[in-house]
Amino acid sequence: MTPSDADYQRAVDLLLAGELVALPTETVYGLGADAANPAAVAKIFVAKGRPADHPLIVHLAGHDAVEAWAEQVPAVAWELMETFWPGPLTLILKKQAWVPDAVTGGQDTVGLRVPGHPVALELLRRFAAAKGEHAGIAAPSANRFGRISPTTAAHVAEELGEAVPLILDGGPCAVGIESTIIDCSRGEPVVLRPGHISPLHLEAVLGRVPAIETSHGAPRVSGSLEAHYAPITPLRVVTGERLLDFLNAQRHRGGKCAVLSPNQPPQAGMPHAWRMLPADPVGYAHDLYAALRDMDHAGVDLIVVEALPAGADWAAVADRLRRAAAGAGQN
Repeated sequence: MTPSDADYQRAVDLLLAGELVALPTETVYGLGADAANPAAVAKIFVAKGRPADHPLIVHLAGHDAVEAWAEQVPAVAWELMETFWPGPLTLILKKQAWVPDAVTGGQDTVGLRVPGHPVALELLRRFAAAKGEHAGIAAPSANRFGRISPTTAAHVAEELGEAVPLILDGGPCAVGIESTIIDCSRGEPVVLRPGHISPLHLEAVLGRVPAIETSHGAPRVSGSLEAHYAPITPLRVVTGERLLDFLNAQRHRGGKCAVLSPNQPPQAGMPHAWRMLPADPVGYAHDLYAALRDMDHAGVDLIVVEALPAGADWAAVADRLRRAAAGAGQN
């Protein structure tokens, strides 16, 4: 999918006017507003039902915009940008004094990213050309707060409807889960949210595997609440060896289950719905949110997810599933 010149121009005009625009990135679809305009950013929180102290990630057209938003940028942050931007890595840096509290959640840090999607980059470049100084788009995932992130334009329309004046359709997202967030504001870089760029990828630049810290001492970041990315249907994670017994028990109780698993269903007619997901972490991540959304519409009482393998390469998907299970079933 490629938006037309008229689509891009309308998107830029809306952003300059302080309105919302949904845009595709390689991770998930974002709900975008002019990050330098606190009144525009406030509309994101209203549309999503998002707590106002929850910080947003600012999307930029390129590295050259970083120092307009961040100060005291350490050398390691520039190395990470050179290696992974454009791409699914968000850097937490000390903010410039002017950056609105609406974007940072009142903190002294700001999250910055150059997305690796041609539509997002084209919009960012056109927005920067039109706005000039301080051109960035604040864009959390384009869904109601705490719910499953959208990976197609249709998901955004389903989630937010009339709350967003324009959805730029860039096709399905290539990565499918949110960016890795790495904090470079407190000395040693630390991962605050796992993502597509794994600790092993980061080791190649940092010379060591970074710590993963999701504690309260770290800056608050997007997607760090215990309950997040969640379907409305209750969700349970069950180990592979227990799965069949668990499903049989549910069936005897008269419960309808939908299952997400990398394996074939055990027998015909059981359970109500079964979705095979790829057995590799990248493929699994790509399909996860769309599969959860489909199963949420399957008319079942419970979504059952076969437990993931252990290992660093599965950490990002495991993080999303743990939070989805914590938030599932809460209307």
